[in-house]
Amino acid sequence: MVGVGAAVMLVGRRGDTDFWMLLCKPGTLSRFTHASATFPFSRRIPAMNWLVLSLCSAFCLATADTVTKRYLSACRPGEMTIIRFGSIGVLLLPLLLVEPWPQLPQVFWGLLAIAVPIEILAMWLYMKAIRAAPLSHTLPYLAFTPVFNILTGYLGLGETVSLVGLAGILLVVSGAWLLNLGQGADRPGNLLSPFKAIVREEGSRLMLITAALYSVNSVLGKGMLAYAPPLFLGSFYFFLIGVVAWCIFVRKGDGSWQSIRNHPWAALFVGIFMSAMVLTHFYAVIRVEVAYMVAVKRTSLLFGILYGAWLFNEKGLARHLVAGALMVAGVFLIAL
Repeated sequence: MVGVGAAVMLVGRRGDTDFWMLLCKPGTLSRFTHASATFPFSRRIPAMNWLVLSLCSAFCLATADTVTKRYLSACRPGEMTIIRFGSIGVLLLPLLLVEPWPQLPQVFWGLLAIAVPIEILAMWLYMKAIRAAPLSHTLPYLAFTPVFNILTGYLGLGETVSLVGLAGILLVVSGAWLLNLGQGADRPGNLLSPFKAIVREEGSRLMLITAALYSVNSVLGKGMLAYAPPLFLGSFYFFLIGVVAWCIFVRKGDGSWQSIRNHPWAALFVGIFMSAMVLTHFYAVIRVEVAYMVAVKRTSLLFGILYGAWLFNEKGLARHLVAGALMVAGVFLIAL
């Protein structure tokens, strides 16, 4: 939380101790989340079940990942990040232009200042992971997000884990073990070999770090929704991230548009599915506790495993599906 505190201090006015104390106190964001239920803009949201929205978000995310890996793997991770965020920003810009701007307090900008760099770093690692390893050995590790949410949920929302939640953690870990069964170089009888394989394989390792970063931003995003409607927040947040990501990676030499010119339809489809993922994500999360929404959205790993077998001929579909199902079941137990 040291990095979080530093980011908050940068956006807080000098001597504004109330702002610092409000944001750092455990359970603070849980008070913010109640406000989103009565936010005036929420009346404009079409009536739709949060479960359907979350499943749509999961499917769109897995589809965007598949298109990215199939057609954009030759790009550098920075270019892939620009495409992912830039396409969302362009497609959601019309919504941002027509959507009324709410009055945004200082706390909102503080949460935003923390979330943007985390989001960009997470996506960069995400792109490196799916570029380096099969989908079946990367996407399932996003199931660890709710496991890490136990810590971030306690620090940000004051939530504690139950015995059922601990059982869920064991299921997620068991799924990760099964996913890497036979991948280790140690002798077959060594029960720790699959876990060693996670550490050795770059894609799996990077996705675990990504899951930890997303566990922080899932809490921050819920806090921001207390002050802004989902349609505005989704379009504004990702437009801003697209601009910031382009500014960062163009300085690193990753800002070339050649990758988009080479695969314009792939970039367009990634943007469409990512935009749909963003909108369904924000509409779902204001209807239910963040842990439940994240739990259902993690079914994207099952869609990803199916895509991997179908389009990339990844072997071991039955074992991967069983492992993925264990991890999703664990996520649901954690959400209870």
